[in-house]
Amino acid sequence: MFADSRAFSGFSVDDTDQAQRFYADTLGLRVTRDDAMGGLLTLHLAGDRPVLVYPKADHAPASYTVLNFPVEDVDATVEELTARGVTFARYEGMPQDEKGIMRGNGPTIAWFTDPAGNIMSVIEQS
Repeated sequence: MFADSRAFSGFSVDDTDQAQRFYADTLGLRVTRDDAMGGLLTLHLAGDRPVLVYPKADHAPASYTVLNFPVEDVDATVEELTARGVTFARYEGMPQDEKGIMRGNGPTIAWFTDPAGNIMSVIEQS
């Protein structure tokens, strides 16, 4: 039934102005906004895969990774994002280095959050 459907994902934030600045300015994504829809944001990702970011007054951050960004070099990406003010998360029991990068336990990956607390990652492509 949905084999040819161009499905897309979405998640909430508590402040779309702050989210728009983060996704556009810090992460460098193309972001469009629809104020007629209450400030609905669309993140335009490579491969024509949009992600909706919608305002929600009683927003609670996701407790899981909502968006993964495959990159060729996690170390270089973490350094660049850190220079842009992004803080990488540390999780108890996860073998992460001083930069917050986990290696040798699956793909090389590092997690960070958006201003609303939603979890994102940079994950090394194979």
